[in-house]
Amino acid sequence: MDRKRTALGIAAAGTATGVVGLVLLATPAGAGAAPPELPATTPEALVGSVLTAEVPAMAGTVQLTNDLGLPIPGLPSSDGHMARVFADGDGRFRVALEDSGSAERTIVADGVNTWIWDTADRSVTKFEGTGAAPDGVPTDKLADPATAARELVALMQKDSTITIDGTARVADRPVYQLVLTPKPTERTLLREVRVSVDEATRLPLRLEVLANGQAEPALSVGFAEFDTGAQDPALFRFTPPAGTTVTEGEADKPAKPAKGNELLDGVDLKVVGEGWDTVLVGKVPGEALSTPIPGGAGRGENTATGLLQQIGQEVTGPFGTGYAITTKVGTALVTTDGRVAVGAVPQQVLAEALAAK
Repeated sequence: MDRKRTALGIAAAGTATGVVGLVLLATPAGAGAAPPELPATTPEALVGSVLTAEVPAMAGTVQLTNDLGLPIPGLPSSDGHMARVFADGDGRFRVALEDSGSAERTIVADGVNTWIWDTADRSVTKFEGTGAAPDGVPTDKLADPATAARELVALMQKDSTITIDGTARVADRPVYQLVLTPKPTERTLLREVRVSVDEATRLPLRLEVLANGQAEPALSVGFAEFDTGAQDPALFRFTPPAGTTVTEGEADKPAKPAKGNELLDGVDLKVVGEGWDTVLVGKVPGEALSTPIPGGAGRGENTATGLLQQIGQEVTGPFGTGYAITTKVGTALVTTDGRVAVGAVPQQVLAEALAAK
């Protein structure tokens, strides 16, 4: 997996790409609780400790609240998305992700292979190694928030002003509030990214994405529960259920999109730019724009193009013609010939990214 592509995809979405962000964050403990008194530190020292933190054996329950308003590949589009995460502290992990209804996707890295079990279609996909799955499929990063945090902070710090904004409690643990603010030269719709860093382990335990002019986070993902300690070794073993067919995964193929992102199915997204200006660009298969949307009657308004006409604004530029969809935290641009650009940036930055692709 391309490390830079993954981390910069995180920046483009204003958060951690795909479900990677799920283990970076945690929801605040009770409102109104007095902030804890912690030893004084500096932003530089706190960042340094995050970059060298090691993940212990742990278990946690993670909840996502997504108000981004844009379909980000790999990122669930609805609130209340839950995950149960286990790690043995030695590279093995297990993640159970709620999908839709009673469906669940389970990812198990046993130290040799990574297994993905999808109860919706009773499919099992096997990847060699613990980090060989394609971008968008949660693998070892879900159980290794320190690695994901290192990528995000290391790549974003040069484009950010970094401060510490007091302390708080997250998942009933004392944390420092690390704030990354884009430098004036960055062209982004985001105001800041707040990361709560656990005082004891130095693991990032909360990340909130805030947009300009908005008081509430556009994205908040976090541990409702977080506990360290030895885990049952059986959690990190996987045997395909009876009656299932195991498919050997290919690391160079894109992952199945999250529910609600069907338009992006088959899009090979590339990164253009860096830092807060990062944009994801790609091309939708030609037939996708005219294919009836699931549940539609097949008329024009029930196709992807029809939907774009309803929710987007028709625009023109060096890219030709297309539709722009703008939200409080990001912009998407889809051209009539199927090119796509999305990022936490103004439309002009997307147009430049399409020209540079």
